[in-house]
Amino acid sequence: MSDRTDNIHDLDEVRSAFNVERIRRDFPILHQEIYGQPLVYLDNAATMQKPNAVIDAMSHFYATDYANVHRGVHALSQRADAAFQQARKKVQTFINADDWREIVFVRGATEAINLVVRSYGGHHINAGDEILITEMEHHANIVPWQMLCDEVGCVLRVCPINDAGEIDLNTFEQMLNCKTKMVAVAHVSNALGTINPVREIVELAHAHNIPVLLDGAQAVPHTSVDVQALDCDFYVFSGHKLYAPSGIGVLYGKAELLESMPPWQGGGDMIMRVTFEGTQFNRIPYKFEAGTPDIVGVIGLAAAIDYIEAIGLGPIAAHEEALLQAATDALNDIEGVRIIGTAANKSSVLSFVIDGVHPHDIGTIMDKQGIAIRAGHHCAMPVMQHFCVPATARASFAVYNTMEEVAVLASGIHNVIEVFA
Repeated sequence: MSDRTDNIHDLDEVRSAFNVERIRRDFPILHQEIYGQPLVYLDNAATMQKPNAVIDAMSHFYATDYANVHRGVHALSQRADAAFQQARKKVQTFINADDWREIVFVRGATEAINLVVRSYGGHHINAGDEILITEMEHHANIVPWQMLCDEVGCVLRVCPINDAGEIDLNTFEQMLNCKTKMVAVAHVSNALGTINPVREIVELAHAHNIPVLLDGAQAVPHTSVDVQALDCDFYVFSGHKLYAPSGIGVLYGKAELLESMPPWQGGGDMIMRVTFEGTQFNRIPYKFEAGTPDIVGVIGLAAAIDYIEAIGLGPIAAHEEALLQAATDALNDIEGVRIIGTAANKSSVLSFVIDGVHPHDIGTIMDKQGIAIRAGHHCAMPVMQHFCVPATARASFAVYNTMEEVAVLASGIHNVIEVFA
């Protein structure tokens, strides 16, 4: 009981005012040294660290309430059921879905996209049909569609980006036609930080009666998402990029679409009745949740939503925007550094290259200074091809990062340049 009380008091303190040093105390992993230097964790676009509120909620559930859901009539199972359903409704409210039945729990954004590809795409997209994506997509929003194209003979079309890393809406609109059966676009680019004009994209697609899937993995931790206002047909995100555990994610789908889609996996709980002659499938969302779900991951996701809502997505966005602007200004002042992705509307991702230095070397030398950044193609190889680079170094910011860490990042880059001078 004390764990719950402590967490409530923690959230009350968080609500009182945005204080990054207070927030940092909630993340135990940040308080360590790497190679004798204080850890500066700037790999948040890959995954975010977990606050005590999430860790404690999961531990408490394991210690006091753990049982399988949808199975038992005993007390533990009933408590687990109630917590699981409460978490689903919490996600519904978090993204403003119309109905809790529109929330499907999956392993992450990747599985959510694959579910839509297999269940919706496999039964609504045929040979000669077209799927429209963009040049900035994560591999998870490219490869499943390519696989569907190979299987049914549909065509994957790609809307190009400009050298700032932005979509041209006129070009996008021109690529829509009577053959287009799906639009799938990142809300925010993981490699560039570009915030796409997704409301306008949905409007353009819907004018042609084309459904839209939005990949929100990089959006939900940084900005308020309202799926009804966006009017998107599908929205996906991962828990681990939202201060929640890995292995849990969400597929939002409009109820009428989910109702029309067949299950994509068979097994327990996605059924109403089974005989050797045939099976009657369960109602939504359960018909897409075969087998025992990641129950504790769902509990952690709910706790993460509570945590960030206690701070407020508005203050979080303002803090991260200030960090991004300060880091952008600092890197622009360093000779030999080039920022990749300069869209006018960006989230807290800063990708860059240094003349004459491979990004993997940047990442390695930064690591020796205690600075954790990402180096590579970021599962967005076509983006790298567009900018004619093999990879980039990427710093990405979260609620617990500070202006002092921005200064450490800039100092670390100077040290990299000195090493290779």
